[in-house]
Amino acid sequence: MNEYKGQEYKSFVGEKGLSIVLYYATWCGPCKMLKPVLEKIDKELNEVNFGRIDIDEYREQAKEVLIKSVPTVLLYKDGKEVDRKMGYQPKEKLLDWINNLNK
Repeated sequence: MNEYKGQEYKSFVGEKGLSIVLYYATWCGPCKMLKPVLEKIDKELNEVNFGRIDIDEYREQAKEVLIKSVPTVLLYKDGKEVDRKMGYQPKEKLLDWINNLNK
């Protein structure tokens, strides 16, 4: 899972294929629970790009994409946001979500 370091957002998300971006905070309990779930999915789905962004460190980026709570997971297809999920999600639910939007 790639960590956002202030680079151009479009290059972080990518312009082709699927990208999953987790907006999180270090103090957030559900974020800590979700991170290993997404890391497991990242290892299983080689064709999907995974990244994460700390909202405290990159507050302006979080505002730009209208993050209202953490954790929030954004799904991008070919560089455009197609869906988002808020709160902790179990692995099976996330896999179904990703696979349904990847059709």
